[in-house]
Amino acid sequence: MTGMEIDREKNIQRKHSTYQSLDETFDIRKETYRGQQYSQIYFARLHLMRTLLYSLVTDWKPHVPGTSLSFFPFFPLVLDVVCTVLGLEEGKECIIVGTLYKHMKLKPCVLDEYSKERSAVPLVKPHNFMHPDDHLVLEDESGRVKLGGTVLPPSKYVTGSVVALHGKETTAGDFLVLDVFEAGLAPQIEPQLKSREDKYVVFVSGVSVGSSTSNPLQFQLLVDHITGHLGDNQEQGIAAEIVHVVFAGNSVEIPSGLLNGQNLASKDQSRLSEPVQELDILLTQIAAGVSVDIMPGSNDPANFALPQQPLNRCLFPGSRAYNTFNLCTNPHCFELDGVRFLGTSGQNIDDLKKYSEARDGLEFMERTLQWRHLAPTAPNTLGCYPFTDKDPFLIESCPHVYFVGNQDKYGTRILNGSEGQLVRLISIPKFCDTGIAVVLNLRNLECHTLSFGAQFSP
Repeated sequence: MTGMEIDREKNIQRKHSTYQSLDETFDIRKETYRGQQYSQIYFARLHLMRTLLYSLVTDWKPHVPGTSLSFFPFFPLVLDVVCTVLGLEEGKECIIVGTLYKHMKLKPCVLDEYSKERSAVPLVKPHNFMHPDDHLVLEDESGRVKLGGTVLPPSKYVTGSVVALHGKETTAGDFLVLDVFEAGLAPQIEPQLKSREDKYVVFVSGVSVGSSTSNPLQFQLLVDHITGHLGDNQEQGIAAEIVHVVFAGNSVEIPSGLLNGQNLASKDQSRLSEPVQELDILLTQIAAGVSVDIMPGSNDPANFALPQQPLNRCLFPGSRAYNTFNLCTNPHCFELDGVRFLGTSGQNIDDLKKYSEARDGLEFMERTLQWRHLAPTAPNTLGCYPFTDKDPFLIESCPHVYFVGNQDKYGTRILNGSEGQLVRLISIPKFCDTGIAVVLNLRNLECHTLSFGAQFSP
């Protein structure tokens, strides 16, 4: 084949999409720290969620003046809605809204760090701190009351969730829960799924460049597939339909032994920067042809507390030259051709796994949507910024795609809401351990995986 014949071959053009970042909610650059305490974010959360829950109870309780009882159709009683815990009366059924607190016997305590140094028996650090003696407490600005009954299982709920409870105060001073009401999925904008052509979004997390489990060849295969440098014309045509790539946290792993608070030698400084430099080289190849979002994770060089702010642009001298390279927050929210995405790098779900139980990671994701809160355990067991007048983790608009990175295995399913909402849940596995990336079709929100492997024979 001559050079002229090669030039006449049909070039494959990459498809494009309309991208809009919605990360302003998670931007803390305009926030000012004045020594405020974390109680204020709880007050803001309770105020906003209580207003929402009261409005929903009003729609569902028509038999009570100003309220509706269809929320509890099997209780044809006149119920009162009380505003505070102090308004409870013994034996009188009512609806009360408050923040849950879970009393946990095995929950780690800062004093354990001191007792560990003085004890001959090392303390066990379980992956889950659940215990049969755990119980729930409901609290608001006026006080707290212990919850009883079997309707509200402690294994499901965590500290920080705001719920409405139907029940009555007992002679022992507890609140006997007869039913529980959660906010449910937030209102959802109509998705723009009218495109007749396939467009794909690729999700990757836990690349962990620089770690002992990271395989550079495996990552390079992923990059070559996305950029169209792998396979025949048919496979390159599929790669051309990729319009966006999301790196959902833990893209690098810095050697922890170097971060000891002391000045580093020149060779150690080089070792510290090598993973980021390698990541920048690979991201530059992707950004040259397709739009890229990179989110910070728990192991990345970013602030620890949520919401994590975008990685510094100076870390990516090659990638930042392209306007397709987007440094994002964690959590991250954006729209692509009218489809709304919301996701995290996994810290919120990992924390729920420690303090509650579920069938799988997708069920934890469902609960955050039903509670309308991305990180209910923050700031109790999950670090976050001490906001004063808002809670940015409240979900005001239901996404069409909800993804969580750095999970143990891949999982996906569709969640349907009571008002016609439809959400694609995606659990993204760690790429360094599994070699799996997740692909979503914007046309119909269908999902599949890409698996890359690279083995060296001795």
